Amino acid sequence: MAVSYRQLQVFVQVAQSSTFAEAAQKMCLSQPALSSAIKKMEEQVGGALFSRTTRKVTLSPEGEDFFPTAIRLLNDWQDAFSDLQQVFSMGRGKLSIAAMPSFAVGYLPAILLKFQSRFPNVKVSVADIVMEQVIKAVSEERVALGFTFETEQLNGLEFYPMFSDEFIAVLPRLHPLNHASEVSWTELAQYPFIAMNRGSAIRRWVDSYYDTLNIKLNMVAEASQLATLGQFVEHGLGVSIVPGLCRQQMQRLGLLCLPIQGEGLSKRVGMVKKKQGNMSVSAQALWDWVSQSTHLE
Repeated sequence: MAVSYRQLQVFVQVAQSSTFAEAAQKMCLSQPALSSAIKKMEEQVGGALFSRTTRKVTLSPEGEDFFPTAIRLLNDWQDAFSDLQQVFSMGRGKLSIAAMPSFAVGYLPAILLKFQSRFPNVKVSVADIVMEQVIKAVSEERVALGFTFETEQLNGLEFYPMFSDEFIAVLPRLHPLNHASEVSWTELAQYPFIAMNRGSAIRRWVDSYYDTLNIKLNMVAEASQLATLGQFVEHGLGVSIVPGLCRQQMQRLGLLCLPIQGEGLSKRVGMVKKKQGNMSVSAQALWDWVSQSTHLE
């Protein structure tokens, strides 16, 4: 059965009119075209929807039962397309994104504030997860886009760089280096070191940098979360090196954050999305707005 939207409109108009001629006039149709539409609909449903006389047309008992449903179907149809138009005009919508916790705390609130001032009816859902999970969530299309460090293997993803982030040293307040304005990579290696776990990109980058210096670190503890790493440093277990994005988070723990001398460790931070496929209107709007507002030379 394939009763059309137009047939429903004709059915409701005839039901609300006293004659076929009156209904045809209201719908700007010829009377034969309107009669044909009703006849075809009755053939499709398997019975008469109207009782006809030479002077008047009325609903059959079955037509009377169906009339409220027809009204509801027409309203649902109109509401559905009205909702769709609202989504395309950014009058309403949903947007799921992912961001590294350090970015979600430090940079994302300002981005979302400006975005929602332009698109106040778009509801944004944020997953604050580690870098590796951001990449995975975007790859698996569980979120529309992500904010993360640039990864070496994009594997079908597109990365837009927003800024470069310099890694910093974090030390407990009561530390022999607490009066220094900056520290060197060599100085940090002389103390017990707290590292991220071996599966993380941050651990890989820090290890690789020390390998180029031919320096072996004295690893005393590992953590899977930067917040845990900060707690270890705060309790005096050792020192560490973290992205500059984490400065506020580490300072809230009472840690000393210092720049590292010389040619430092720097990584690009930006947005990532799937290279293939279409983004939702709201996701594309956020991508376009951020890419137009930030540019990394």
